[in-house]
Amino acid sequence: MSENSRDKAIEARREERKEAFILLFEQVFRKDSIETIIEDAKDARDAEIGKYTRKLAFGVEENVSEIDEYIEANLRGWKKNRISKVALTILRMAIFEMLHVDNVPISVSINEAVELAKKYTTAADASFINGVLGSVAKQIEKAGNE
Repeated sequence: MSENSRDKAIEARREERKEAFILLFEQVFRKDSIETIIEDAKDARDAEIGKYTRKLAFGVEENVSEIDEYIEANLRGWKKNRISKVALTILRMAIFEMLHVDNVPISVSINEAVELAKKYTTAADASFINGVLGSVAKQIEKAGNE
């Protein structure tokens, strides 16, 4: 793969993550199924929902209990209900990717989550997300070595 096509692939995946984030963030408020939210997004704003966006959105929805256990186990001095909904959505998506998407290195999942956080939250939230995901990465690595 040439460097130019690799860069395009990275940017396309980044856009799909952003779209998945938007859908999952909406779900936090609406409590509808991700399928309903996707259909509404297509109707309301002609959203193009790619394969990877669907994988992330449905994956988070199907694994939210497992994902939230990782979040709660790696919060230091925080409770999940104190985390902003934006940060929680980003954490959920990144942790799903870290646990269930084999062709994406954990470091890439963390970096992409931090970049989303920089775009949609504060620098403090981005730092918080980085810390939680770093702790989750250690937990995943430890579990893989047992």
